[in-house]
Amino acid sequence: MSVVKINVLTVPAEQREELERRFAGRAGSVERQDGFEWFELLRPVEGSDRYLVYTRWRSEEDFQRWSEGPARQAHGGGEGKRPAASGAELWSFDVVQQAGPAS
Repeated sequence: MSVVKINVLTVPAEQREELERRFAGRAGSVERQDGFEWFELLRPVEGSDRYLVYTRWRSEEDFQRWSEGPARQAHGGGEGKRPAASGAELWSFDVVQQAGPAS
């Protein structure tokens, strides 16, 4: 079964638009990676300054291959830009059950 990686980003209110703009600008980059299955950027609604970046991968090895290559270049904001997040934490899960809408 797949693996899920959730990057928990602490984002100050004044950096939210910048974070979302940067993610919109990278659209398509992870989608072409071997083993990639799904991506979602989740904005906090109330009471939190933590965004969740949800990705699902075919295997841990596929995620590691991506994170040690293209992902490393994408983090940190780029040339002369400071990171939009003030903190990050990576959560990892194995998918043991899943379901979709009934047909």
